[in-house]
Amino acid sequence: MRSQSLEKIVINTGVGRQAQSSGFQENMMPSMLVELSAITGQKAQSRPAKKSIAGFKVREGNIVGFKATLRGKRMNDFLYRMVNVALPRVRDFRGIDPRQIDKAGNLTIGFHDHTVFPEISPEDSKFDFGFQVTLIPRLRDREEALKLYKELGVPMQEAEDQKSNG
Repeated sequence: MRSQSLEKIVINTGVGRQAQSSGFQENMMPSMLVELSAITGQKAQSRPAKKSIAGFKVREGNIVGFKATLRGKRMNDFLYRMVNVALPRVRDFRGIDPRQIDKAGNLTIGFHDHTVFPEISPEDSKFDFGFQVTLIPRLRDREEALKLYKELGVPMQEAEDQKSNG
């Protein structure tokens, strides 16, 4: 695996409307932190709101999400588990759309359900949450990054123009 060409993997999740429910701070937030930490292999950081937004009922300093940045061996282990275990368990998965790669070569994959990872038992999980995984390569070119992701074994969909010609 040529994962030395990846700089880091960033995993983000937001608490969303769950933060407004009663018992979030006592029950849901610690459970969410433990499960995200089990998936990533390291403790996730809580991310506080930078500004108060009345329309979303968010006050400055409230926890709005969690983030984990993986590098080195943990990054390689997570990438292997994501590509070989979690993505095949995603319902109706047909590959990652190459349009999800931005100009800088970053690939962002959204998971609607965290229980696709083998570390989480659906029976023991109290509630479901989704998260985003962003793969950040060392090289900052979209085409080079696309080749890198294919080399790393990330399942990509065929390009649209190839489908119409075939």
